[in-house]
Amino acid sequence: MTASTPLTEAQTSRLIRIQAGDLDLQVHYNDCGSGAETVVMLHGSGPGASGWANFNRNIEPLVAAGYRVLLLDCPGWSKSDPIVCTGSRSELNARVLKGFLDALGLERVHILGNSMGGHSAVAFALAYPQQVGKLVLMGGGTGGPSQFVPMPTEGIKLLQALYREPTIENLKKMMAIFVFDSSSLTEELYQARLDNMLANRTHLENFVKSLAANPKQFTDYGPRLGEISAPALVIWGRDDRFVPMDVGLRLIWGLPNAELHIFNRCGHWAQWEHADKFNRMVLDFLQH
Repeated sequence: MTASTPLTEAQTSRLIRIQAGDLDLQVHYNDCGSGAETVVMLHGSGPGASGWANFNRNIEPLVAAGYRVLLLDCPGWSKSDPIVCTGSRSELNARVLKGFLDALGLERVHILGNSMGGHSAVAFALAYPQQVGKLVLMGGGTGGPSQFVPMPTEGIKLLQALYREPTIENLKKMMAIFVFDSSSLTEELYQARLDNMLANRTHLENFVKSLAANPKQFTDYGPRLGEISAPALVIWGRDDRFVPMDVGLRLIWGLPNAELHIFNRCGHWAQWEHADKFNRMVLDFLQH
């Protein structure tokens, strides 16, 4: 597939069975482009999330630059198998990513993670450091509390409410503060997200069951960040109402080889709200 051919979700859609410790799961992913180096993109935890929904504005530039881009849907989301997580979701996803790379025969990848995907990328870097090239973390990476904003944040409260009552009204309430400027959100986008959510109600029910079993799904890796030697680019929205900006500062304090970019007028979805600049920064970071 050449870079000039528009990539579509359906065309790049794949299923694969993975083994990860005691896990035997079928996961869905999108496989885009080809190249000597691979970038894996890990999505966030919102209802109806998927790799394609999170990153469709970021794939083409990387493919055009000669990277293979893999969008992994974590268990419990999209077309991947359902699961109830009673322990650390970050570590579960890290084990799944390890099984995924083993199944594809990939030894070393760059990882780009948004929100939950950022937590999962850090968990993977701690468990399998030899398989990590570079890290790009947006709106997530360590599950520690904000020092300035009461937890859970308003965004996380709305996210959990949407899991419990998956209606278009609750979706719009959450999305209204998901991005800085909600006028960019179309009815088509809302409907697509709602359709994704309702396509597998088991995922919604299992997320609620997981929270009941373990309210702290995301491990606080603050004390261990110094163990990660991989170069990291941390990108945050100044106006993130899900994971406040000072959490990004904790990553910079802890990661020994990291840099930080903060977007003004930006919420929890930097890669979508500021896609062009985001894509240029990521390419520059991966190439130099």
